[in-house]
Amino acid sequence: MRFTILLAAFLIVSTAFAQLSYPVTKKVEVTDNYFGTTIADPYRWLEDDNSEETKSWVQQQNNVTSAYFSAIPYREKVKDRLAVLWNYPKYGSPRKEGGYYYFSKNDGLQNQSILYRQAGLKADPEVFLNPNQFSADGTVALSGTTFSKNAKYLTYQIARSGSDWQEAVVMDLSTQRLIDDTIRWIKFSGITWNGDEGFYYSRYPVPDASTKLSRQNQFHKVYYHKIGTKQAEDILIYEDNEHPLRNVGADLTDDGRFLIISTTEGTSGNELWVRDLAKERPAFKRLVEGFKTDPDLIDSYGDLLLVRTNQDAPNFKVVLIDPSQPDKNNWKIVIPEQQEVLQSVGTGGGYLFCSYLRDASTRVVQFTYTGKVVREINLPGLGTASGFGGKKNDKSFFYTFTSYTYPPTIFSYDVETGVSTLFRKTETVFNSDGYETKQVFFTSKDGTRVPMFITGKKGFSLNGNNPVLLYGYGGFNIPQTPGFSISNAFWMEQGGLYVVVNLRGGSEYGEAWHKAGMLENKQNVFDDFIGAAEFLIQNKYTRKELVAIRGGSNGGLLVGACMTQRPDLFKVALPAVGVMDMLRYHLFTIGWAWAVEYGRSDKADQFPFLLKYSPLHTLKDGNQYPATLVTTADHDDRVVPAHSFKFAARLQEAHRGSNPVLIRVETKAGHGAGKPTSKQIEEAADIWSFTMYNLGLSFK
Repeated sequence: MRFTILLAAFLIVSTAFAQLSYPVTKKVEVTDNYFGTTIADPYRWLEDDNSEETKSWVQQQNNVTSAYFSAIPYREKVKDRLAVLWNYPKYGSPRKEGGYYYFSKNDGLQNQSILYRQAGLKADPEVFLNPNQFSADGTVALSGTTFSKNAKYLTYQIARSGSDWQEAVVMDLSTQRLIDDTIRWIKFSGITWNGDEGFYYSRYPVPDASTKLSRQNQFHKVYYHKIGTKQAEDILIYEDNEHPLRNVGADLTDDGRFLIISTTEGTSGNELWVRDLAKERPAFKRLVEGFKTDPDLIDSYGDLLLVRTNQDAPNFKVVLIDPSQPDKNNWKIVIPEQQEVLQSVGTGGGYLFCSYLRDASTRVVQFTYTGKVVREINLPGLGTASGFGGKKNDKSFFYTFTSYTYPPTIFSYDVETGVSTLFRKTETVFNSDGYETKQVFFTSKDGTRVPMFITGKKGFSLNGNNPVLLYGYGGFNIPQTPGFSISNAFWMEQGGLYVVVNLRGGSEYGEAWHKAGMLENKQNVFDDFIGAAEFLIQNKYTRKELVAIRGGSNGGLLVGACMTQRPDLFKVALPAVGVMDMLRYHLFTIGWAWAVEYGRSDKADQFPFLLKYSPLHTLKDGNQYPATLVTTADHDDRVVPAHSFKFAARLQEAHRGSNPVLIRVETKAGHGAGKPTSKQIEEAADIWSFTMYNLGLSFK
């Protein structure tokens, strides 16, 4: 009865939106010929993010979208509740550097977390670095901190308006004064200190100011910056001008002896080069040939190097490599491949800490450097544990554990006894005790068994009346493991089920699982997501009128592909910063690096499967698509906003029916990292209001 009343109210209010008028988007005569197939691209002009015409189009679209949100009767109530939920202290794990412990903290609604330090764990903390002072609106974020070997210096990186471009600033910790020039044009790079003398970093050439957010990134190089000099004097360490579409990064073993260069041609597959700095005039020597495997340096062990690799081991193993005899036939296995995938290896206290995935939940095992099992670490339950690592002389360190109903909680770990002690529990107004997570498995289209996590109020009924937010990613070897989100907590408070599908393309079950969802197998990812929705409907968790789908970046592609392939199956679609034009994605910024995952349209054997699922190209005139809210941002230089612009324009052209199809373009924001709290709350309020309204739900 209650649902009938709500539905009637929804139908009455929705009449106000029935005549929703979208801005007129001009079409131009642009075509491309792909191996004899002509493809029209009438909205290509929207790729020019600097043109006044594009800026005007964005403003007109935002005006329509803003007016729509304003007419949702409970939008402000949603925002108010989100602000209440968001307002709790958020801590990062402490790390000891020199004579201090450093940790991040956000009091609740601060735009950016503040870096604190304290002389001991019981001492009073003091504000050390406050990014909220970097800008009035909180859009300049602290994106990384790295301490020199003896904690004499700190390098911290900042990002503006969410862009991937970063600057590095050096601070003398004894005086807390900044020194040297700001190091600019850093992108996709960490900072690797060489003692207290200087550091290695990667950067691109100075970009053209007008196209720095969209132009293809080329010629990544590694430099060394010596303290007391200017950036113009930095020493070029490594370059490969014969391959402009490669990324490079530097790492140094803990003893400072071996410099490792990792080169990549994409988001998976890399090559390792080594330079023994103990030798006179050392040269780089190839350590691991690329680019068919994913080796990464763990640490040195005497004259040898510990490396995590999936060479002949899809679930990864740990090997010892002699840099003087690096042929794989000479490798010594230290930790053999296990049935579960080895996600990462941390070091601390003189031990190795191997993080495995068991059905998408973390399992951590402590080993000696020679591969002897010390113990499996007892974790609070099914969830995600991170932060296992520290310095070789540490007796203890901190790690964080979280799950869908378990806010991030910090534990202290004693390296010798294996005892974990609660250090800091997160307190929120969300009553997590009233919610539960169930892991279920379903059979996808081709017979593959796929897991998913379902979280909602304890004792929820299987009566087909549960609103569902279905989330997925499915790509780039990235697993979807349990984690707490205060935004998702709001959805569950409203009676919704939050469902995460562990799609193929991720690393939940190793490289085989990844490969089953990439290149010509990408359709498996969409079939898995569609199969999850069908399972939930068939088993009375929900019905299609109550299903919303959401994903960002590669997950935005997922939502775009699924809503075009099965528009009948979902009521609401929420593609965020998505890769929507699969024929041209590789032409912008770092898009070329995704070709190992997706393929490229300029290759005859790959063009057909890209065209078959490309969201922009599979929209059909006259179809009724789900209520759709496309979200992107003007400073997104990872997945350029042109993807979302063109998709939204084409969707508005093709769509028939009463469901709204809107685009929300955030200003002074990027792909997501560093977004200030105020913008996060505004965006969440819009997304949840749109979702609830179009599912026919009221605010509780």
